Amino acid sequence: MTSFTEWGAAVLLHICCAPDATVPWPALLGEGFEVDGFFYGGNIHPEGEWEMRRDSVVLLAEKLGRRVEISPYDPGQWFDWTSGLSGAHEGGERCRACFGAQLGASSVFARENGYGLLSTTLTISPHKDPALVNEIGEEVSSRTGVRWLPRVWRKNDGFRLSVERSREMGLYRQKYCGCVYSVRELVSPMERSV
Repeated sequence: MTSFTEWGAAVLLHICCAPDATVPWPALLGEGFEVDGFFYGGNIHPEGEWEMRRDSVVLLAEKLGRRVEISPYDPGQWFDWTSGLSGAHEGGERCRACFGAQLGASSVFARENGYGLLSTTLTISPHKDPALVNEIGEEVSSRTGVRWLPRVWRKNDGFRLSVERSREMGLYRQKYCGCVYSVRELVSPMERSV
């Protein structure tokens, strides 16, 4: 079995939002990896929300003294990848497609920029299936020749710790996953009918 150190110590960490990166990023650094961030946000709506999340990711990178790449905001591409899934329930096929889009873009960036390993912050959320996220990460990484570094960050109270750390660091913490469909979930049925 090949050890991860044989693939090099450079990890690209896909970051869905700054609060969710407050646990994984320092943990991977603590394991001896060189870790840079990659923020893909084409799934985030509206653009003003994307800007607040982007700025928070940049702030976290500065606090950790690490580099972060910000993928250009391109919601049109995300809508193409998730077309036909607007009616899917939260956590279903649309989320699978969204995870694939985010991790796929991260994997391509990793390959093009010399990162041997890829991981994600997505598994810190209690609302996401870590087995599914790691399965998709493995799939997209294998297509680009990057090694997937599987982790379940919500273990050992990771999510609670991320909430505390983001508060201490003054990071913006969003109220919804990010996509236009998850925004709809925030609006009550009564408000929708008005």
